[in-house]
Amino acid sequence: MNLPMNQVLDRVRPAAWSLVAALIAAPWIAMQITDQVAWTVFDFLLFGALLVGAGLAVELAVRSGASAAYRLAALLALATAAALVVVSGAVGVIASESHPANLMMFGVLALAAGGALLARFRARGLSLALALAAAAQVAAGLTALIAGWGERLDVAMATTLFTGLWAAAAWLFRKAA
Repeated sequence: MNLPMNQVLDRVRPAAWSLVAALIAAPWIAMQITDQVAWTVFDFLLFGALLVGAGLAVELAVRSGASAAYRLAALLALATAAALVVVSGAVGVIASESHPANLMMFGVLALAAGGALLARFRARGLSLALALAAAAQVAAGLTALIAGWGERLDVAMATTLFTGLWAAAAWLFRKAA
């Protein structure tokens, strides 16, 4: 049975927004179980704003008349950006979350977001912007490895993961162009 995209979205939307709510509730539940999680009201507000903002951006991308490759690329890029923010703030991509080298991750995000704005969200420009984000992710990881910040394997794995996600989104946008 082939459903039109809007009907598919109508069926998936409640589950997706329920997942957002569950992700926001998860730290609160963890705080009831262990002392290892200690979030403040600000942490919950920031995390909620990040997830709701990403969810709304995904809604916009999915509702656009763009191709499936464009929509998938947008979803992947937004998920990568959100994950990079959460990981950087929660445990740190490089060393601990309080290590100043993690600020490089916000440089990666700024390149991706700035490039997206300059490209006016057109697929070809987004492809270039996210390829630049992937390169910046590699540069940040190499800088951390050369400087000896963090556990080498952890930095290498995080760098590889996020670089791969940025590159995959760039490739999908390229395909959409």
